[in-house]
Amino acid sequence: MTGAASASDPAADALLAARLLLTSPGTLGGIRLRGAGPARETVIAAMRNAGVKMRRVPSHVDDERLLGGVDIAASLASGRAVYQTGILTEAARDEAILLIPMAERMSDALAGRLIQAMEDDACKLSWILLDDGIDPEEEPPASLLERTAFHCDLSQAEHADAAALPNTGAAMDTSQTAPLDREALTALANTAAALGIHGLRPLIFAQGAACAHAALHQRSNCTEEDLRVAVRLVLAPRATQIPQLEEDAPEPPPPAENSSPDQEPTDNSNPGERALEDVLVEAVQAAIPADLLAQLSGGKVRRQAQSSGAGQKRKSALRGKPLGTRPGLPRGGARLALIDSLRAAVPWQPLRRRELAGDTQTHQIIMRKEDLRVKRFEERMGRVTIFCVDASGSAAAARLAEAKGAVELMLAQVYVTRSEVALIAFRSEGAELLLPPTRSLTRARRALAELPGGGGTPLASGLNMARDLADMIAARGRTPSLVILTDGRGNIAADGSPGRKQAAEDAEAAAKAIHRAGHEALVIDIAARPGPHAPELATSMGARFLALPMADAKMLHAAVAAATSHTSQAAA
Repeated sequence: MTGAASASDPAADALLAARLLLTSPGTLGGIRLRGAGPARETVIAAMRNAGVKMRRVPSHVDDERLLGGVDIAASLASGRAVYQTGILTEAARDEAILLIPMAERMSDALAGRLIQAMEDDACKLSWILLDDGIDPEEEPPASLLERTAFHCDLSQAEHADAAALPNTGAAMDTSQTAPLDREALTALANTAAALGIHGLRPLIFAQGAACAHAALHQRSNCTEEDLRVAVRLVLAPRATQIPQLEEDAPEPPPPAENSSPDQEPTDNSNPGERALEDVLVEAVQAAIPADLLAQLSGGKVRRQAQSSGAGQKRKSALRGKPLGTRPGLPRGGARLALIDSLRAAVPWQPLRRRELAGDTQTHQIIMRKEDLRVKRFEERMGRVTIFCVDASGSAAAARLAEAKGAVELMLAQVYVTRSEVALIAFRSEGAELLLPPTRSLTRARRALAELPGGGGTPLASGLNMARDLADMIAARGRTPSLVILTDGRGNIAADGSPGRKQAAEDAEAAAKAIHRAGHEALVIDIAARPGPHAPELATSMGARFLALPMADAKMLHAAVAAATSHTSQAAA
């Protein structure tokens, strides 16, 4: 394979991944299909038409229905405890794949139950995760994604060719395919390292996918094509950095001392051949998601495991995402979970009736305090993105124009992300809060219409005001996120006096105060020629760093969204 790799078709890749999963379901775990639409429906329909059995698992399923337990309706009708078979047992018995809709709403407890069942030797399961998440932080639990071989994003795919998935109803025998040799395993490991992928499970999945692809084409040994398919389908979606190919060829070794001057140096290498890992890295670049290419330009944006796209999570008794129930009384605003309370009481009915002087004819449910269950919820706190913009010097007009455009782009999405935006500008001798936290696009445009620019750079004052605003936002139960747009070179101290030395010391102290407060921050160096000052400021602040010397409003908005996005690579 030479030249640039052509862009891969996400719908065709999803169909191929489904075919590989059905070829070796016990090894590859499952497939994640993100993005509702006709392409995803075509993949599911093609699997069903090929004879694949599916067992639907609602994201809100309870333990009794999932694992087996008391059938509450039958028990109430008969007056005795009636037990039912769980979905996992039925799926294992029928050799069916679990179909999990709205997987982005799945609780960690349900993910743990599925993982436990998958790792049970007597109950081999695989699944299809239907991910309807819109925001980056809306995704299935990381522990389940880690054990899912294929992550297919169909949000931009318009259609899929169902004919590309023939004869997938029965699993094929992959034992006839020889395992990968040392060279192939080393190439996969080096490719994973180039993509910033850590851990053994992705490599195990890649090896299984390569062997499944070889078995699918009735090959006894894996070829370079099988490895390319494996890295495209398994490793590329997990990439956390942009791979770099070696451009400079190594110099040939000097001739031996005892060799003749007229003797040609021996070179056993074929100039037309390249290292296998270079071929795989080049092949995988076409399959890396386009947004990752923008987010991780140069590998300078560090992604974190904590959810940050739309605010942190907290437990609630009134509203939010359901988290199941717990024993307790419905007081203090907590809601009674009637069905779960009845389910807890049903197994004890025969014993309680015998305790009531032999009154065994009554069909009333005898409830006790310990039977009561209350509902639990998880709600996401609102996020406030605070732009702190350096409005000093000759480049102030361009910087403020970029900030205006980025703020307006973010405000256009607040109804989806439930977020707010604030703007601080620092210039001359101090900082000014130009736009308090708001969701109003009209108010933002009015405040951004006339912004002053020029003068000195009171960097410390801007950082101190940003920290104070973030502290106030956090005290009100919301999640602040700081975006600092500066070149990192202040010349006005915190008290308003000029002087670069004191200004640098005050800015460093203000940055360390933000770090101690634990606020999430991003420093964007928008100087025409990025220097060392902004990265040093980011280090003192414990913040992520991104250099965008030629940023426009759209690029700035994309950088902020990338820096605050949730990564699905968190370890279980």
